[in-house]
Amino acid sequence: MIVVMKSGSPEAEINRISDELKGWGLTPEKIIGQHKVVIGLVGETADLDPLQIQEVSPWIEQVLRVELPYKRASRQYRHGEASEVVVDTPEGPVVFGEHHPLVVVAGPCSVENEEMIVETARRVKAAGARFLRGGAYKPRTSPYAFQGHGESALELLAKAREVTGVGIITEVMDAADLDKIVEVADVVQVGARNMQNFSLLKKVGAQPKPVLLKRGMAATIEDWLMAAEYILAAGNANVILCERGIRTFDRQYTRNTLDLSVVPVLRKLTHLPIMIDPSHGTGWSEFVPSMAMAAIAAGCDSLMIEVHPNPAKALSDGPQSLTPDRFDHLMQELAVIGKAVGRWPQPAVAIA
Repeated sequence: MIVVMKSGSPEAEINRISDELKGWGLTPEKIIGQHKVVIGLVGETADLDPLQIQEVSPWIEQVLRVELPYKRASRQYRHGEASEVVVDTPEGPVVFGEHHPLVVVAGPCSVENEEMIVETARRVKAAGARFLRGGAYKPRTSPYAFQGHGESALELLAKAREVTGVGIITEVMDAADLDKIVEVADVVQVGARNMQNFSLLKKVGAQPKPVLLKRGMAATIEDWLMAAEYILAAGNANVILCERGIRTFDRQYTRNTLDLSVVPVLRKLTHLPIMIDPSHGTGWSEFVPSMAMAAIAAGCDSLMIEVHPNPAKALSDGPQSLTPDRFDHLMQELAVIGKAVGRWPQPAVAIA
């Protein structure tokens, strides 16, 4: 249930209404929109009469029920407005959101060594990426595949951040590693295989860094939004949704099926920012450029693209990784689409 305040409502009155509703056993959450303030009500609201709440103050414009099961993730919860996720990086805040320039995230599947990760960070930043992605802890289908270097890889990501100023996005697999990851990461990623690891989602939601939530390989859109709800309900309002392809009946030609239809669907259902990962979505580097351009045209807020200096020798996901030179060229191609839809940022300044 949401309480929509009239334009110009005094702050003191908003606080008074919140305090009164707390006395009803509800948890009010103030949401400051572009034009109005909305108070989201969490708790047992099924038996509450909206008219009863309306009588609490003449400054209340209307009281609406949120019928969807994902209350906080619902676009209704923000009275139709999109939310922004602001990420602090060494070079200042970067904003993910519907009304902001596209944010590009790039880097290797796994952190392999210092030279490789620092040089990749330099190259992707020079091309225009704002964040470096790199796995320290890697979930793999086979127990014999490379699992990542763990804590030592976090140190290398911190070095890349220090040298280049890019933000860092890396994945958490185990809650036991969360504190170490939060010290380094600007955004904490929950991968597809952990999308419904509800105990992990609660712990990730209780820490302060923004969270990137990847869609599970067999997850419906509602499953995905309910997973986001766990993070939001735990207290972290800064969630970015990432579509990375789902499994369908045909895996001969692409690794997964990249579901670009989620962009308009999510835009209707949720206020959360939307990222597309065409690298995992297709599994082959030759298909990444066209899907990245299509994602921008569809209206996504961010792209995650795998880049490796030598894909043939990558310890994981080499076939879907672009070389730095190909990524440079792709960013020029993406700029054409991005500018056409009014979402392309100013070029990054190359590092000497």
